[in-house]
Amino acid sequence: MAANLVNLEAVDKVYGTRALLDGVSLGVNEGDRIGVVGRNGDGKTTLIRVLAKLEEADKGRVTHAGHVRLGVLTQHDSLDASATVRHEVIGDLADHEWAGNAKIRDVLTGLFGGLDLPGFPQGLDTVIGPLSGGERRRIALAKLLIAEQDLIVLDEPTNHLDVEGISWLAGHLRERRSALVCVTHDRWFLDQVCTRMWDVQRGTVHEYEGGYSDYVFARAERERIAASEEAKRQNLVRKELAWLRRGAPARTSKPRFRIEAANELIADVPPPRDSAELMKFAGSRLGKTVFDLENVTVQAGPKVLIEHLTWQLGPGDRVGLVGVNGAGKTSLLRTLAEAARSEGEKQPAAGKVVVGKTVKLAYLSQEVAELAPAMRVLEAVQQVRDRVDLGKGREMTAGQLCEKFGFTKEKQWTPVGDLSGGERRRLQLLRLLMDEPNVLFLDEPTNDLDIETLTQLEDLLDGWPGSMVVISHDRYFVERTTDRVFALLGDRFLRMLPRGLDEYLERRAAVLDAAAAAAPAAAPVKQKSAGDARAAKKELQKIERRLDKVSELEAKLHERIAAQATDFEAVAKLDAELRGLASEREDLELRWLELAEEV
Repeated sequence: MAANLVNLEAVDKVYGTRALLDGVSLGVNEGDRIGVVGRNGDGKTTLIRVLAKLEEADKGRVTHAGHVRLGVLTQHDSLDASATVRHEVIGDLADHEWAGNAKIRDVLTGLFGGLDLPGFPQGLDTVIGPLSGGERRRIALAKLLIAEQDLIVLDEPTNHLDVEGISWLAGHLRERRSALVCVTHDRWFLDQVCTRMWDVQRGTVHEYEGGYSDYVFARAERERIAASEEAKRQNLVRKELAWLRRGAPARTSKPRFRIEAANELIADVPPPRDSAELMKFAGSRLGKTVFDLENVTVQAGPKVLIEHLTWQLGPGDRVGLVGVNGAGKTSLLRTLAEAARSEGEKQPAAGKVVVGKTVKLAYLSQEVAELAPAMRVLEAVQQVRDRVDLGKGREMTAGQLCEKFGFTKEKQWTPVGDLSGGERRRLQLLRLLMDEPNVLFLDEPTNDLDIETLTQLEDLLDGWPGSMVVISHDRYFVERTTDRVFALLGDRFLRMLPRGLDEYLERRAAVLDAAAAAAPAAAPVKQKSAGDARAAKKELQKIERRLDKVSELEAKLHERIAAQATDFEAVAKLDAELRGLASEREDLELRWLELAEEV
């Protein structure tokens, strides 16, 4: 029988007047792999912090086995800013000791792309202080995974990892003997790694056996029993279950839940999308042409990212765009967006982009659009439109769409300035959809969104008739919302991948293997350009420091705008400063991409 590692008995935790944990009793045993899900703000992070004794429970008892070795990855690292990566991750081990350790080699290669940490200015001897939040987080994760642990507690471990990094981490955790408790909104990752689920809802925790697919089935079955027939038919959980069972062969080839019961439950659920009907409706809204690219070159500053691109985005096309960081995914979308906004007048460095006359584009960028902090949520949505046509005779008011995206009637009157990062992201999406676009560009749309909100968004997109391009590291979201996958592999060409993300990972592994095999032959060239590489790395560090400073200045400006919200003249001046900083940040990011490619 597996030994108990951690136990929670009748635990309460209250913040203000809100009970995040109410009489919660749970246990973690040796070998457990537990995924924690729930809406933002319902207490997922609080639960694991109390479990790890990083916070005290207000009531009840948390006990750890005397021998337990516990490793925790929080959303804010505790790394020594003055230390080097080597000191924090490897400690005092000599080079021959850590290089001869298969686990250390695996972690460094999996999280950083190589033992010499390519992309870091001085490799392992890089000082941590000037590094970005994403880089620091990967260092903290590496430090934790290299150590020997009985129980690992991870809070959003896939943040700042690309598709390859997430795939590596899932494989690594499956091979470890450590018990695991993990908070994440990455549903593919949950399905790959976890064998139990904790669903945190309004102070209580519901337990389910199996990974995410099993959890969806069990929850759908529970809600079926509790709901009326009509409510059951409308249940989003059943719709997602139908997709899990019928689509995504890689996910359903080894189902752990009861297949017969699942099939019975979804017998009357139609496919998520009627592709033929949507294509027909999209054609009537868009005509024959959406975006036609002929021999196009895409640049970031002087750096060529994509060249000789001849490609077509047609009416009703739903495309997932994946690729290595810096390969040009966002730059490609920006090029198309600029051509659309200028009605074809602004063209790329070379080649031609033809934009359909009826194209009405909505572009969700990675930056969250700022609104007047004093404006209410509902007012911000109504500012765009009072009602929205969702196609197929469906229409929603601004208030109804707000509720669909998790903004209750009370929450709709919350000032924008009081919203969390995830709530602002939801509001940004809402405003885009209220404008009734017929083409959507979504650049990392899943950032800061919880699983329930993602499910609502996927349901909305299922019936949305138009063309769509999605850039995301969330494999589940890409597979769920798109029909075809294209990839930028860093060689300036765009390729269609018939087998989707599996094929992308295979191609990337082949590229890395080929690069590793060619490394000795390339060494002399590397020596020749060592001086240039050092200079580029120094400039990279300088740019990253300035980017951090720009972010600080932007945050201060937002605070000043909030404080002077009623003084429109002052707000206008501050807003002009804000736009200037945004322009500087964009230039710095483009230069950073160029230098990162050289390094």
